[in-house]
Amino acid sequence: MTKEEVKKRIEALRRELREGNYKYYVLAQPDMSDYEFDRKLEELQKLEEAFPEFYDPNSPTQRVGGEPVSEFKTVKHKYPMLSLEKSYNIQDLKDWINRISKLVDEKFTFCVELKYDGVSLSNQYIDKKLVQSLTRGDGISGDDVTVNARTIKTLPLVLSGSDVPNEVFVRGEVMISRENFDRINKEQERKGETTYMNARNLAAGTMKLLDPKTVAKRQLDFVGYILIGNNLPVNTQYDALKKLEEWGFFVPHDYIKAENLEQIMDFILDWGVKRFDFPYDTDGIVVKVNEFDVQEKLGYTAKSPRWAMAYKFPAERKLTKLLSVDFQVGRTGKVTPVANLKPVMLAGTVVKRATLHNEDNMKKLDLHEDDYVYVEKAGEIIPQVVGVDKSKRKPGAKPIKFIDHCPVCNTPLIKQGADYFCVNTTTCEPQIKAQIEHFVSRKAMDIEGLGPEIINLLYQHGLIHNVADLYDLKVEDLKDLEGLGEKSAKNIIESIQKSKNQPFEKVLYALGIRHVGEVAAKLIASYFKNIDRLMQASVEEITAIKGIGEKIAESIKTYFSNPDNIALINRLKQAGLQFEIKNEDNIIDKLHGKKFVISGTFEHFSREELKKNIEQNGGKVVSSVSKNTDFLLAGDKPGPSKVSKAESLGIPIISETNYLKMIE
Repeated sequence: MTKEEVKKRIEALRRELREGNYKYYVLAQPDMSDYEFDRKLEELQKLEEAFPEFYDPNSPTQRVGGEPVSEFKTVKHKYPMLSLEKSYNIQDLKDWINRISKLVDEKFTFCVELKYDGVSLSNQYIDKKLVQSLTRGDGISGDDVTVNARTIKTLPLVLSGSDVPNEVFVRGEVMISRENFDRINKEQERKGETTYMNARNLAAGTMKLLDPKTVAKRQLDFVGYILIGNNLPVNTQYDALKKLEEWGFFVPHDYIKAENLEQIMDFILDWGVKRFDFPYDTDGIVVKVNEFDVQEKLGYTAKSPRWAMAYKFPAERKLTKLLSVDFQVGRTGKVTPVANLKPVMLAGTVVKRATLHNEDNMKKLDLHEDDYVYVEKAGEIIPQVVGVDKSKRKPGAKPIKFIDHCPVCNTPLIKQGADYFCVNTTTCEPQIKAQIEHFVSRKAMDIEGLGPEIINLLYQHGLIHNVADLYDLKVEDLKDLEGLGEKSAKNIIESIQKSKNQPFEKVLYALGIRHVGEVAAKLIASYFKNIDRLMQASVEEITAIKGIGEKIAESIKTYFSNPDNIALINRLKQAGLQFEIKNEDNIIDKLHGKKFVISGTFEHFSREELKKNIEQNGGKVVSSVSKNTDFLLAGDKPGPSKVSKAESLGIPIISETNYLKMIE
């Protein structure tokens, strides 16, 4: 090969490997085998060694870590890394909202995000390339740990996107996932060495190591959450998070735009429970004023921005006696061990029960009968057992073991991951009642008047055995039941009938398919348009939706493989529920399954409008050109790299005029 051909081959390999890395580590949707990735990486390494003049510090080959450094230089931050004002109670949040509301005249919203328990890192990009990564330090200056940052596979070395400013700073948190933390500690145990106390301290210590190769082995992750610079392509924090995803950063979808304190509270309550199942440690939430222009007006104090506040989940700890352990069956059949305790005052309330999470946690605690246990309340909401005072253990006390059959219906339990499940979804009473409670909830079918007590009453009287039975109920069935009268009965029936108008995405969420939450249901409904198309879809087709991983797709396929679930959906169809997106705007599904990359500016649409239009017509917008892309939709001044990639792969490049003809 000529030197020019070598250069082109090196650039092509780098592009392919960056895209493969992004799909594997960020999207969790790999389209390149490990063998193919390793083969291309090896080829690139050999070419770079043979032609050192083409060295690039942002090459994928640099991910493995360079030579050890003698020390880290201290560098001044261009924009100070201030800390956040912290709150440990809701009143502080109320006071903060009232305080900032008095400082600005215009209406504003909030962006509510998880507060990650990791190590802050500020990354500077110039011409899309990572040039420097600094720790927080004292907020004014930090350590230059760029050599270590380059080993983090969820931190892009080169940004994708045609709207990246010449210089931009992306800040976020370096973390170690719980799964990875456990892997590292097991390796420590195998070698007979001391295990680490927690993931945050390990991440912090790792970033201070002088040997990048050791850092690379720890498999750190980076979560982006702040975008700083001039001429940013977005005007709000919520859109900034979306933009970070588009540019190639790992940004969990667990953030919302909120209008008021009530919506912020809903998020806090929700994550007070869900955070224990999250792959990374979180110690609270962060509330930010969403609009950048309002942030600018609010400004900063000497220590923190006025436009943001962190709400920390407090963790008060008390010692009390373990009386017994129950095993509860949830909506999805998941069996959770719960400790019955001698009552103890914790975070302002009397606690009698606390979660033990799962079998692995029980083994880790090494629980025995009549133990004295330490209890904490996560987020002022969910009590959990976090330790045992073994010095108080009675001689001869028997260990407490996890059960192997459902405590209600006696069905043998099946272990999936760290959890055990009862697979009897048709006659296991707690599962059925929990499924109905989920179905009628406000975020699902929004049926008023059907709380847990009424649902239990209807179940015990044999009036309902699944969610479809709700639509067979009549006023006469309800009016004579204890606690109900004719007026209440009429209101419930009216609310049930009204629920038939809930859109497809709400119905899909209401079905309670495991791992399919509100956001996933909306993405899936928007993509497939109706339940029949979804039922026939393969795992590959479902995972083609951005934001939908294999775990969700396989759960959907499992759900639809159960004849009882198909029969249930057929009954709900007959009842009149919405199992398709109505074509109210007379938009025809002409682009079904087609993947578009958008680049440049357009005459008839903003980029967001164009994306929405493609999705409304059944297509999908992806961020980067690959062999799976169907069209590059190029406007004025499209990104040269995207055009070049499309041409090299033979992907059609269409204009805005071409697109308008496609949807006529």
